[in-house]
Amino acid sequence: MTLADILQPACALFLDFDGTMVDIAPQPSAVHVPEPLLDALRHVQLYLGGAVAVISGRPIAQIDEFLAPLRLPVAGVHGAERRRADGTVSLLDTHPLDRVEEVARALAAQHSRLLIEDKRGSLALHYRMAPELEPVVLRAMQEAVDASPGLTLLRGKMVAEAKPGGASKGRAIEDFLQELPFSGRRPVFIGDDVTDEAGFLTVQRLGGVGIKVGDGPTMASGRLADPPALRRELEALVALRMTRTA
Repeated sequence: MTLADILQPACALFLDFDGTMVDIAPQPSAVHVPEPLLDALRHVQLYLGGAVAVISGRPIAQIDEFLAPLRLPVAGVHGAERRRADGTVSLLDTHPLDRVEEVARALAAQHSRLLIEDKRGSLALHYRMAPELEPVVLRAMQEAVDASPGLTLLRGKMVAEAKPGGASKGRAIEDFLQELPFSGRRPVFIGDDVTDEAGFLTVQRLGGVGIKVGDGPTMASGRLADPPALRRELEALVALRMTRTA
């Protein structure tokens, strides 16, 4: 079954960013957004009456920078910050990251290939360029989070991130579905990482569809091979819609 079969006009589409719409890069700042993807997103947003949102671990400001001039509703930092379709922004309460930051910076000082990403209420330690350090990173970050009330550790692809305990992609999707233009629609969520599993479970519990991009175990009911495959599916959907309306 193709995305064009799944994504009917009464759906709401939620999309992860890294590893889903765009290929993962060695460093977060190095990702490339193909121009055809922006065009496809514009058309799909019109097709779904505006009901398209990005659900990402990145801050909203970064998503806006990568997708400019397109400006979509976004849940950033795994839902710790969220911009509604009307442009208003809501922020979850944050918790002190002092211990986590101390541990992360000490590790990064010892190992130059580790990369710290500091976000609002969240801190991520990337080890994509040093995968052999995974056990060290995970152990140190878990201990730091255990010593930091209100935080939880999120393990993603070559990254360990301390974030507010109340933030999750599933919760962000549920919040969007309480508001126009998303309310009353069948949710479809597409993501690639273990951090997206909460979103898959949420949309499927609500009668929607979860689609995992890439390999690995998942609770999602559908799968696409990689980000280029998703981009082709979006472009095919747009081409089909334009043919039908011509």
